[in-house]
Amino acid sequence: MAQPKTILKVGVPLLLGVGLVWYSLSKISVSTLVQYFKDANYSWICLGVVLGILSHVSRAYRWRFMAEPLGYKPKFGNSLMAVYAAYLINFTIPRAGEIARSTILKNYEGIPFEKGFGTIVAERIADTVMLLLIIVIALFLEFEFIYKFFVDKFNPIALVVSGIVLLILGMALLLFITKSRSQLALKVKGFVMGLIEGMLSIFKMKQKWAFIGHTLFIWAMYVLMFYVTTFALPELHNVSIAAILIGFILASFSIAATNGGIGSFPEAVVIAFSTLFGLAEDPSRAFGWIMWSTQTLVIIIIGGLSLLYLPIYNRKKAIN
Repeated sequence: MAQPKTILKVGVPLLLGVGLVWYSLSKISVSTLVQYFKDANYSWICLGVVLGILSHVSRAYRWRFMAEPLGYKPKFGNSLMAVYAAYLINFTIPRAGEIARSTILKNYEGIPFEKGFGTIVAERIADTVMLLLIIVIALFLEFEFIYKFFVDKFNPIALVVSGIVLLILGMALLLFITKSRSQLALKVKGFVMGLIEGMLSIFKMKQKWAFIGHTLFIWAMYVLMFYVTTFALPELHNVSIAAILIGFILASFSIAATNGGIGSFPEAVVIAFSTLFGLAEDPSRAFGWIMWSTQTLVIIIIGGLSLLYLPIYNRKKAIN
């Protein structure tokens, strides 16, 4: 029988996603959305798909740099199929893809689960740093706009007070974690130290610059994929780079909110493009659905084929 924690972990994102799909489709008629799909320029969409595939290929190749110091030389085919299978499984249970990827590498490459999972966590740390870097770039490009937006929407005094309160709470939490011997504090401290250790391990590997180069390439492809797909809709041809970056950031967070970003991805785009930058809602929402649908379709196709082909591929290798 499923544990309540498991039910919540699976059920809440799924219900949230279904609710957001309903909300999104209540804001744009299905016929209008279908028309946007029909009128879209699929040359740009296909280019976006290619860029997305290149990012996943680079991710699969990058991971091999982390496996080599552990004494393993995984096959590129297994690494690539494990990446796509993980993305596909994340659509069923959020964050289960990382466990599945580690299991696949254990079964077909003989890499112990805990070691494989540790390298994937270190990968995620590098990706988190890149997302933070993109956030910093967006803030730098549009600091005045973002500052003015918050000042217009919220009371400046309330913002200052909230900032001071958050700072005090943060310092109190940091003091509690460093000084307390409670189970919770020790777990949080261990988690933070693990993140720092994982981050530093990147700089200890033999091919660290190749790893960093692939990391930059992966995220450049992510942003370019998002950017070029906007050209599929004439109404979005003049979207600013700042809007692209903020839209990309919000869309990235939306993927973690629901299963693969279902429902949340289009609405994250609407918040960025329409609410923040004043673009029309319909094309913004349609772009979100086009972007999410095409990338999801590719993951379903390649991820599904990967799960089917993995045992065949490795049986052939064993025979050879």
